[in-house]
Amino acid sequence: MTRIVAVPGSLRSESYTRTALLYALDSAERAGAETELLDLREYDLPLYNPDLDSPGDSELVKRRIREADGVLIGSPNYHGSYSAAFRNFHDYCSYDDFEDTVVGLLAVAGGDAYASTLDHLRVTMRGVHAWVLPEQVGIPNVYDQFESDAEAIDGRAFVDSEIHQRVDELGRLIVEHAERLGRPTDLRIDTNN
Repeated sequence: MTRIVAVPGSLRSESYTRTALLYALDSAERAGAETELLDLREYDLPLYNPDLDSPGDSELVKRRIREADGVLIGSPNYHGSYSAAFRNFHDYCSYDDFEDTVVGLLAVAGGDAYASTLDHLRVTMRGVHAWVLPEQVGIPNVYDQFESDAEAIDGRAFVDSEIHQRVDELGRLIVEHAERLGRPTDLRIDTNN
C-alpha cells in the first residue's frame, strides 16, 4: 500500500499549516493510501549539529520519511521563507531519506506572499533528490480561510471552496504520482523489525 506522510513545519498548537495538511492527508487516504501526520511538536529534535550522532528522535523521524512513498511538506511563511522548525527537520533528513520520494508542497501566509516560501521548499527538496510535484498549494490570508466547525477535520472547515479543492487535489496527486514512480523495494524499510 502507498504510504504518505505529512510534515507541518509549524509548532503552533492551532497551526493552519497542520490543518491544511490534515485535509490533504484525508484526500490521500480516500485515494487509497496509508497516511501519517509527522507532527514535529511530538518529537525531540534538538537543533541540528552534525557533530552529534543521532540525537533525540532524529533516527525515528528519518525512518518515517524513508518508509514513505510520498511526503507532503507544509510551512508557514516566515520572513519570506519557510520556518525554522521545518529547516531543523530538513537538516536531519538528507538525500538518503528523500531519494525517489514524491513530495507535495503547501505554504500558508498571513498575507498574500507565499510564493518565495514554495520556491525555497522546492529548491531544498530537489536538492535531496525528491520528485517534487509541479502542483503546489499556497494559502493566502490564512486567518480568513477557515471557520470553526466541530464536524470538520481538525475542527475547522475551509471557507474558500477553491482552496479546499486545491488541497484535496494535492493529496490525490501525491498518491497518484507515488504509485506511478514506484520506489525500488531496496529503499523501503521493513517495519516489522
